Amino acid sequence: MKESTKRRKETASHFSQLVGESRMVQELLTIRSAGKQAFDDLHHRLGVMLVESILQVEREEITGPDYAPKDGHHKWGYQQGSVYVGDSKQQLQKPRAVKDGTEIHLPTYEKLKEKGAFSEELLAKLMAGLSARQYKATVTKAAEAFGVSSSSVSRHFVTASAKKLKEFLERDLSNFDPFAILLDTVHRGGVAFIVALGIDIKGHKKVLGYWEGTTENSVITLELLADLERRGLKLSAEVIFITDGGPGIIKALGDKFGKKLIHQRCTIHKDRNIQRHLAKKYRKKAHDWYKLALKHSKYADAKAELLSLYKWLLGINPSAARSLDEALEEILMMHRLDVPTELRRVLSTTNGIENLFSVLRHREKNLKNHNPNYKGKPAKKGLSQRWLATCLLSAENGFKRVKGYADISGVVTSIKKYHQEIIDGDMKKVG
Repeated sequence: MKESTKRRKETASHFSQLVGESRMVQELLTIRSAGKQAFDDLHHRLGVMLVESILQVEREEITGPDYAPKDGHHKWGYQQGSVYVGDSKQQLQKPRAVKDGTEIHLPTYEKLKEKGAFSEELLAKLMAGLSARQYKATVTKAAEAFGVSSSSVSRHFVTASAKKLKEFLERDLSNFDPFAILLDTVHRGGVAFIVALGIDIKGHKKVLGYWEGTTENSVITLELLADLERRGLKLSAEVIFITDGGPGIIKALGDKFGKKLIHQRCTIHKDRNIQRHLAKKYRKKAHDWYKLALKHSKYADAKAELLSLYKWLLGINPSAARSLDEALEEILMMHRLDVPTELRRVLSTTNGIENLFSVLRHREKNLKNHNPNYKGKPAKKGLSQRWLATCLLSAENGFKRVKGYADISGVVTSIKKYHQEIIDGDMKKVG
């Protein structure tokens, strides 16, 4: 038996004993895809054995087995090489492969020659909701066999998430043409973060940014809007703003855009606000009546139904009636613009940004020391921002085009018409 073949079988056998025969190939491929920094703090000899096994698998995938080579590919012995095992450069026997006399480079070998190749992959694993302290158990059984430490994983996470924060805070928005912006607040560790989620004129969603403050207020909102403009976002009165009714955000929008502001109040939040004023025996009727009104396609029909509900509420609970009345026109803004039903469902609520916050809560629930709310302890400086930015950027990968996006151009035309009506009305008053 050739010495190279004997060495390959010996290496594979050693690693098989560590992780179990039936799972050897699966574990090798899993770790190979995970990246290089997962090998940090491993025992050097075991690390070298693992890398050699991965390279053997990779070469086999390229060349095929000895008895059935692929398309002119052949194995071509070994040569001395080196890779980084953790932060330490280690010597190993690199398997070689050729096709038609030309050597083929192994991608994993080339990757493992560089430091820091794992950060992004590790971060992606953490963003799937894994705890840094559970990394050994959840990423792969082999990680435990090779001694990956939770402190090492956490350190790499902080490094990678800091890069994400910088990317998030500085990325250019000049190529994003906004059609609608959802604004809402998420609280992390006693700090309020006002987050902006944008929908462009083609129906694509993007997390535009956030601004940190002690509470949700108009000053923080204006600072957020100024930051978005500084990074190139083209804000105008023709953009639809969707909020849950927070007075600080609404005041800031009013100060910036005046009477031309296109503001849609979240219909779900308003329904809940009305319900809170009512005795239980009236809630179902009020809820069903409210939903019936919003199902109307025409603005006049929907408004007439809500006014009837208002009169009924006035006799039941004046506070509930006032809650409906103070937001009546903002609840019906999408009706007033004659937005088609499918797109109106998207733009009438803050569900889009609420879903984003649900993803955030899911991804941070196991994060322990990186969770600003863990055991009621205050977050370390910068952790809240880094974690929020990382989660928001990661969540963007799952964004889909909004339903009804084909109708956006028609709504833009309706907005221009609505603004012209305001101008004409002002001119008549002056005249």
